[in-house]
Amino acid sequence: MLTAIACLLIVTLGYGIVCAAQPFGRCRRCRGFGFHFKTDRRGRMRRGKDCRRCKATGYRIRTGRHLYNLALRLYREGTR
Repeated sequence: MLTAIACLLIVTLGYGIVCAAQPFGRCRRCRGFGFHFKTDRRGRMRRGKDCRRCKATGYRIRTGRHLYNLALRLYREGTR
């Protein structure tokens, strides 16, 4: 039981460090390219439309960082 708690604590702290160091990750939908691929009639890959999820940047905000930003915003609005 104690080992499971220790492992969970290590994973949580590791993810927190990753969110602090790199708050943005690659977009899952376009895989970080910023656009979708499509094939033409010959089967060659062509650039498709811009990704709507990441707005053609190729990056998304990590879930942990998003939650941190929400908590920080709530704290700032509550102490005014």
